[in-house]
Amino acid sequence: MKQELRKESLTRRSALSAQERRVKSAAVEKMIRGLEIYQLANTVMLYLDFRGEVETTELVMAALAEYKRVIIPVCNKDKTITPVEIKNLDTDLQIGTWGIREAKTDRCTPINPMDIDLVLVPGVAFDAKGNRLGYGAGYYDRFIPSLRPGIPLVALAYETQLVPDAKPEPHDRPMDMVVTEERIIYCK
Repeated sequence: MKQELRKESLTRRSALSAQERRVKSAAVEKMIRGLEIYQLANTVMLYLDFRGEVETTELVMAALAEYKRVIIPVCNKDKTITPVEIKNLDTDLQIGTWGIREAKTDRCTPINPMDIDLVLVPGVAFDAKGNRLGYGAGYYDRFIPSLRPGIPLVALAYETQLVPDAKPEPHDRPMDMVVTEERIIYCK
């Protein structure tokens, strides 16, 4: 059931043209930057987009320009995440596990997850309760418990990624918000 839901959602997301993704991603970025939790956060963890996800490069550049600490996940072979601070998009990145842009671990500093104020999370599908369907490897499921209690988890998604039920399992931690190009869904 989850595999079928994952495949359907990825197909819908892949159907968006590059231009549609740019426009929709810019709208998501504008909504994120308008959130008080983003404005008050000193240390923001966000992903670098991959394979049609909501684009985050402009958001990373904005956060750096706003003097926020920008944290990028490095996906390890043991299916864990190491949060690493980047300071420059041009010099601090490399292609890592799964072909995803990641921080250069020899150049960038790993940080304590307890220092993070806000986490912007990717995914395949989300429902209005904040349940997230990821890619199936469990990286974020393992990482989220290492954060301070109460740290906001905000999913970035296109409207087309919203589903009636993301089929959560007991270990899944729901998002606090889902932000799309059209709206902000407060899940708690």
